[in-house]
Amino acid sequence: MITAILLSAFIYLSYFNIEYRFINTILGLLGLYFLITIPRNAIFFAGFITGILWFYWMVISLKYYDLIYLTPLLLLAIGIAYGILFLLFTVHDKTYFRLLAIFAFSFIAPFGFNWMKFELLFIDSYLGTSKVDFALILLSLFLIAKLKRMKILSIIPLLFAFHFPNGTYIDNPNSKIEMPQLNVKQDLKWEKDYQATIFKKNFEYIDNAIYNNKNLVILPETAFPSILNKSEELLAILKNKSYKIDIITGSLYLENEQFYNATYYISNGDVQIAKKLVLVPFGEEIPLPKFFVDLINDIFYNGAQDYSKAKAPSDFVINGQKFRNAICYEATTDEIFENLDDVKYMIATSNNAWFTPSIEPTLQKLLLRYYSKKYNITIFHVVNGSPNFIFRP
Repeated sequence: MITAILLSAFIYLSYFNIEYRFINTILGLLGLYFLITIPRNAIFFAGFITGILWFYWMVISLKYYDLIYLTPLLLLAIGIAYGILFLLFTVHDKTYFRLLAIFAFSFIAPFGFNWMKFELLFIDSYLGTSKVDFALILLSLFLIAKLKRMKILSIIPLLFAFHFPNGTYIDNPNSKIEMPQLNVKQDLKWEKDYQATIFKKNFEYIDNAIYNNKNLVILPETAFPSILNKSEELLAILKNKSYKIDIITGSLYLENEQFYNATYYISNGDVQIAKKLVLVPFGEEIPLPKFFVDLINDIFYNGAQDYSKAKAPSDFVINGQKFRNAICYEATTDEIFENLDDVKYMIATSNNAWFTPSIEPTLQKLLLRYYSKKYNITIFHVVNGSPNFIFRP
């Protein structure tokens, strides 16, 4: 229990805006130290509780599918899955093996879901979050556990993992960006009787950005809850407004009988589409063989099909600068950052109304800060259901 709390404390502290580098440094080091030293018969339960503390919010979305009765089963499944993963750290019950297994885990995404990153423990600390930093931290903890004398030597690797903050220089794009804050409840978002209200409000956000002399307005994931390329009236209005301001908005896209979660970039009457590259495991796609995919979709999702996905990341050129497109979950995966070349900015859109109120937006925020640093890219994150942020390297 103590191990799980220490490994999860940074999320809950951030949730309550308690972000002290010294506290997070100590708690992070203690959590990992316990993880590599607690008895083998405790490790499963540490993983079980850690998994639930990090990901209990997954069950919140069940109510929108009328599956709330599955809540205890899903919580149990989350706990058992991470309990087993932690237990694998002790297949060979030696401290050095456990340490190597924990480091290897930082490269693994079970079922394509990679949100448990132990490097995040140090996102608000005096230590770095790169793989090299993480290896040095683990080495230091190994020395503390194994050295009987001269334990002071274990501090040496930590000195090399010490994180020196960047300077205060802020690189802004050419575009004057408006990022409206949306808070549309998920149970209303796809209600036909409420859609006219949503569309009207979206147009008001765009008009307000024009009034404020902005030249780019960004609306979040599925801000238009429709198949926008098949909604001629909506698209015509957006095209007309795009002569006064560039528009980025999320919506669905239908092509060759395949549905995509997509971003629309509308400028001077022209429309560009960026399809989502990395789908949410068990949310937008089932990462299992087709037989099980069809079975799960038939039983729980009324026969709905998985979304289709793009083959490569997409960029938009806005006012002469490239912006990488990312939709929610994929902004927290390495795949979306491939082939960045001269791309310095990312537009990430999300709909967190599925999981609020919970720690999910906080964990997502910490992950986006991690990836912003890792790939030296500025991320403009526009969200429905939780606060917008700009993340800088």
